[in-house]
Amino acid sequence: MNAPLEGILLAAGESRRMGYPKPLLEIDGGTFIERAAQSMLSVADGLVVVLGAHAARIRPRVPPDPRIRIVENPDYARGQLSSLKAAIRSFGPGVGAALVHLADHPTVRPETFRLLVDAYRRSPRPIMIVRYRGRRGHPVMFDRAVFAELLDAPESEGARFVVNAEPDRVGYVDVDDAGVVLDLDTPSDLEAAGFPPPPSPS
Repeated sequence: MNAPLEGILLAAGESRRMGYPKPLLEIDGGTFIERAAQSMLSVADGLVVVLGAHAARIRPRVPPDPRIRIVENPDYARGQLSSLKAAIRSFGPGVGAALVHLADHPTVRPETFRLLVDAYRRSPRPIMIVRYRGRRGHPVMFDRAVFAELLDAPESEGARFVVNAEPDRVGYVDVDDAGVVLDLDTPSDLEAAGFPPPPSPS
């Protein structure tokens, strides 16, 4: 029996360039965070949603699923790795791996998450990353064997510090899913991707 696989959904950023909390942007009648959580729970045993900036606004839109736990990262301004560390520290001792994704990559298809998890379970490598046309993207799988390294990594470098430390232990899953590299950081990015603009500030 496989050790539990826990998802980590990073949704703590300030969304300064968007001018509106990205997890709350709309896609197909729901929010980015709702779409990402649903897709991740199709493959993960549980899900940690990490909030920081805008936590009070985002928390009510986190799906009310008993498999979801919310962790607030008071150090969110120190970058994504600080949120990843907060999630890992919240894990119980039995968690075997983490499926890490970003709330502002809502178009990744559920089957892409499945392909990544299946590849991780077949591979001896502790880090597995999806790739689209040669570009690394999200989601990413981290085996518990590298959790300590992630916790010790400098936040100024991000998780790439661990990913790039030993290239031979990183595996890639090539997917036909442009959503893995679709960065939606500004209103112009939304427009280019065919999404509605962010709501006007109230």
